[in-house]
Amino acid sequence: MNLNDRIMNDLKESMKNKDSFKLSVIRMLKGAIQLEKINKKRDLTDEEVIDVISKQIKLRKDSINEFTKAGRNDLVENTQKEVEILNEYMPEQLSSEEVNKIIDEAFLKLNPTSSKDMGLIIKEVSPKVKGRTDMGEVSKIIKDKLSQI
Repeated sequence: MNLNDRIMNDLKESMKNKDSFKLSVIRMLKGAIQLEKINKKRDLTDEEVIDVISKQIKLRKDSINEFTKAGRNDLVENTQKEVEILNEYMPEQLSSEEVNKIIDEAFLKLNPTSSKDMGLIIKEVSPKVKGRTDMGEVSKIIKDKLSQI
């Protein structure tokens, strides 16, 4: 079963169970996927669906930061629940050790000499970790390692 089918099944299940919160989150996700599908003028692969879900999670995490600054704990809670529902559709996340190992392998392979090589390393690491970890964290780790060279 591909990811689109799984999302549709969960949408139907939420309707049957009268789980209005989960239903609204899945509908929002379905809308975002549909928009991307229209933009690309073709059906999306699972990889592309994961990208859409990642963007939705990132938007919500940014919102959580803003809500926290504004002291809106009610909105933080709801948005956190939305992130949890969206995370159900993401592939298993990599541990920090696995991410570091992938980055170390890229460093050995490319042998960067300065921070100007960051783009090359990101290009090497990105396909291996995309959708399975926060790219902001990956970028931070790479910057730290490059600053030590």
